[in-house]
Amino acid sequence: MRSNLFKLCAAVILSIVAGSVTTAQVTATKTEVVQNADGTYTVIEYPVGQEVTVNLTPAAKLAGAQGSARVVRTPDGTKVVMNLTGVPGETSSYYAYAVDASGNPTLLGPVVIDKGLGTAEFTTPMNQFMLVLSPAEGWKTVDNTAVVFRSEVPKGYAVVQTATTSLDATKTVAVSDAVTSTYEVPLLNVPSFNNKTTEIRIAFAGDLDGLKGKAYVDPGQKGVTQVKMRFDDMKLAPKDKRFVLWASSADGQYTKLGQVINTGRRQESEIRSETALRDFGLFVTMEETDVTLPTGKTYSVFGLPKQP
Repeated sequence: MRSNLFKLCAAVILSIVAGSVTTAQVTATKTEVVQNADGTYTVIEYPVGQEVTVNLTPAAKLAGAQGSARVVRTPDGTKVVMNLTGVPGETSSYYAYAVDASGNPTLLGPVVIDKGLGTAEFTTPMNQFMLVLSPAEGWKTVDNTAVVFRSEVPKGYAVVQTATTSLDATKTVAVSDAVTSTYEVPLLNVPSFNNKTTEIRIAFAGDLDGLKGKAYVDPGQKGVTQVKMRFDDMKLAPKDKRFVLWASSADGQYTKLGQVINTGRRQESEIRSETALRDFGLFVTMEETDVTLPTGKTYSVFGLPKQP
């Protein structure tokens, strides 16, 4: 009898210990998904077809300000709608960026502030990113102190692993930088459009011979230019390739406006985007994989028709 009682007590103790170990393991797993304890790294992957609300944490100097973003990812891209309140009255605008897992920021556009309130809507082809707002239009460093809002990790989501760069990847980036410097893209002189939508055609050649394209550039209002790119006769282009639309600034910087993937089943395709650049050139590259800088050997530059 005593022997059976001893065995029963031992089993209970082992069960409690095992339960404690299991709990500790779960807690450790949850802790491991946090990249930076200070919350400066909040890159998550947004699911397709689901609206995600992201809180934007203000910097200490903006005590009392609040921000949020509604993010909706679709098969054609990701829409970001930002709302800010309580911003200091002297502030007229901030610039919104999407930062990927490698720490590379992509300018989404300006957020105009009026009487402490700011609202803006952007589109991006990215699906993994964090959101950052800065007073600087040329902000490029995640650790830069010029950050006024930074996205939090929404409840129920885990941050994605930070991207690492191997020696091979470093060589690839170096080659990419060398290639991008050969792109000679003339500016379109967007200010001369006089806030009217202008149609610009593109002539494809080489591997893209037969593919047709048009861009519609609308300078609009409040410093945001809408860009719509339409591809025709997609079935004449190589399949399973990414056709990426880029904006080239006056200082030679490239901004990815969007991309389409030719599955061979669509005759037409379209890219919709916007940029805060006052003037820029447009060109298209054909890429094998998702890229943040142009690397494709086949590219075509948009040009305005010559005046008689």
